[in-house]
Order: sequence, then structure tokens, then C-alpha cells
Amino acid sequence: MIVRSLAEAEAFTTADGSTIRELLGLPTAPVQNQSLAEATLAPGQSTQRHYHREAEEIYYVVEGSGEMELDGDRRRIVVGDAVLIPPGAWHEITADGDGCRFLCCCAPPYRHEDTFFA
Repeated sequence: MIVRSLAEAEAFTTADGSTIRELLGLPTAPVQNQSLAEATLAPGQSTQRHYHREAEEIYYVVEGSGEMELDGDRRRIVVGDAVLIPPGAWHEITADGDGCRFLCCCAPPYRHEDTFFA
């Protein structure tokens, strides 16, 4: 059984500019089909608009709020909201004044090489 605590997950910055603590993913566990990480954005911070050719993502907001842009559609997101991001969909998230913390599930697991920018 593999159990990882968020407290032991080391923070790093992803290719899109968000701060991530990977709970279960390729570098931290023998996962095959998915990954789970916590992402944090400071107040007013945005990820760089990007897409993933292979990965389908789900964002789940656990703290704060922000604006999610997905292929030109913009929507405010708050605690308890889940967002489906299909492979190939351009997306960006911008934190409101209190910042935003969300869980990010990727299938297949997140890889920097699957992140593409304009």
C-alpha cells in the first residue's frame, strides 16, 4: 500500500507556472494511469495558457476562488467546484484576491513534456 501525506510532498513549479505538490505521480509512486497533485496560485496569479495533448485533467477547488478559462469559455470557480479539462483544450486559471488551491488529477499521469504553449 502506498500512502503519501501532503506534508511530505515537496513543492515545485510546473511548466505552466503554478506551484505543485505531487501526492501520487510518476516521480513519487509507481502509478500507471493517473496522477494527483495539489496546485496553489497566489492572489492574482495565473497559470500560463496551455494544453495537454494526451492528459485529461480534473481540477477540484479546495480553497479560495478564481476564474477558469477553457477554450475561450470563462467561468468563476469556487470551493467545491470541479472542472473537466479534455485533452487538447486550451486552459488557464487565475486566482482571485485570496489565492486559489486546487487538486489536479491527470490521466495519463502529468508530464512536463505533455504541456504545450502558444
